[in-house]
Amino acid sequence: MLILPNRRSSTSPAKPPRGNFRQRYDELESHRSKLVERLTTLDDAARQHAGYRNALKLLNDTFRRSTLTQRLAVLQSAAWLIGVLEKIASMT
Repeated sequence: MLILPNRRSSTSPAKPPRGNFRQRYDELESHRSKLVERLTTLDDAARQHAGYRNALKLLNDTFRRSTLTQRLAVLQSAAWLIGVLEKIASMT
């Protein structure tokens, strides 16, 4: 039997099931609602920052326009931005 070095084995481990569309959609919506709650608990100084409006736009407009596969990246971006806003708020 000939072994090719850069070839995938036909006995590669199976990928775990991703779940159906509804499950993934509900998980993303749950994650989004937690981020919105985190964002709304920020103080007034953070709400005056331009990043606050950008985070809201990510969580609402951009999230809604994105495909299901893109939404996770949008939520990750929003989470990062909210983290930055939280650090700014703690410094003031």
